[in-house]
Amino acid sequence: MTANLRRSIRQTLTIARRDFKATVFTPIFLLFLFAPVIMGSFGAIGGMGAASVSEGSADKTRVVVILPRAHARTIAEADTRLRAAFRDSEAPPPLTTLAPDADPAAQARTAFAAKDYDAAAVLYGPLERPQILYGARGSRAADYLALLAGETLAAQQLGAALPKVVPTKTAIARQGATASGQHQSAFFAVFGIFFLTLFLSGQVVGTMAEERNNKVIEVLAAAVPLESVFLGKLLGMFGVAVLFVGFWGTVVSQIGAVLPPAAASAFAEISPAVGTPTFALLFAAYFTMAYLLLGSVFLSVGAQASTMREIQMLSLPITVIQVAMFALSSAAAAHPGTALATFAEVFPLSSPFAMAGHAANSPELWPHLAALAWQLLWVTIFIATGARLFRRGVLQSGSAKPFWRRARG
Repeated sequence: MTANLRRSIRQTLTIARRDFKATVFTPIFLLFLFAPVIMGSFGAIGGMGAASVSEGSADKTRVVVILPRAHARTIAEADTRLRAAFRDSEAPPPLTTLAPDADPAAQARTAFAAKDYDAAAVLYGPLERPQILYGARGSRAADYLALLAGETLAAQQLGAALPKVVPTKTAIARQGATASGQHQSAFFAVFGIFFLTLFLSGQVVGTMAEERNNKVIEVLAAAVPLESVFLGKLLGMFGVAVLFVGFWGTVVSQIGAVLPPAAASAFAEISPAVGTPTFALLFAAYFTMAYLLLGSVFLSVGAQASTMREIQMLSLPITVIQVAMFALSSAAAAHPGTALATFAEVFPLSSPFAMAGHAANSPELWPHLAALAWQLLWVTIFIATGARLFRRGVLQSGSAKPFWRRARG
């Protein structure tokens, strides 16, 4: 019994090492390793282009007030006071004040056709009952003009500037995790595992195609149990995923050193309920289980495909499955303790995602031991089922058709 187990482990690790070397020690792997940089570069270029267009249009956007010139100074002072409460990125457009002509209503409508600026909202009429016109994206600017009218009217009724308040502001650092911080860390955990598995686990689908075409799989199956072949290939690709995550994890971990203090303190409040060190271990464990679960399913399905075209056709349903598991687990993380959360934690393919969110929302540790054992059981089931389907459907029958095509025929 022990000798058979040792031989199976040795055979599995031999297959894993073979696939790991065949993937990593190639020039193409460098493109894969730096794919985030390439995608990020394209995203940054597109983002800068969109930002330049947005900033160009924002520079000309204005909120317009049509009031007698006697009130121009009062409303400008009120505008300055109110803008102090906004971040630069959230501040309303700059204020433009116009003197009223014979028909302020027509003048307000004409302001939207001005060549010098783009009017987001225009206010005219008495401050007690102002009339505000706004464009398609000017509802917030209209709200600001209503607030500005009230502030200006208060200053006018006082007959002087409003009293200046000089507050004493003291920053407080929270000592523990907040409920919102736990929910945020739960979402980040679910999204992190989803992103990594979406980027990495789909590669498992095509690992059997080349060896099926050049008949190597028949030699392997004659020398090694198919279960060991499947598990070895899965572990080999998981080793590639670990190398990828380790490389980029090291890079990302250094970003915290260059973050401003305000951003660092904000991230400090996003803390999981089980504590950061324990959560890091659980995140690694659930990423491993998510990869093995999805990878075993994808490997089993991909092993039935005989051509690259069929493998490419499988990419869409695989992505749909991963997105569905992400949506289910995100809903579970947002509503912990509900029937939906329980279902997501028990369903095999969503269990690693949902339990990572559970670790952020709840300090209990025993459910994670049960969840990891449950997920490991399903990895075993998926690998055994995939090997059996491959043995019966491909090797023994000699058919190159996948099981879904044979069943239809």
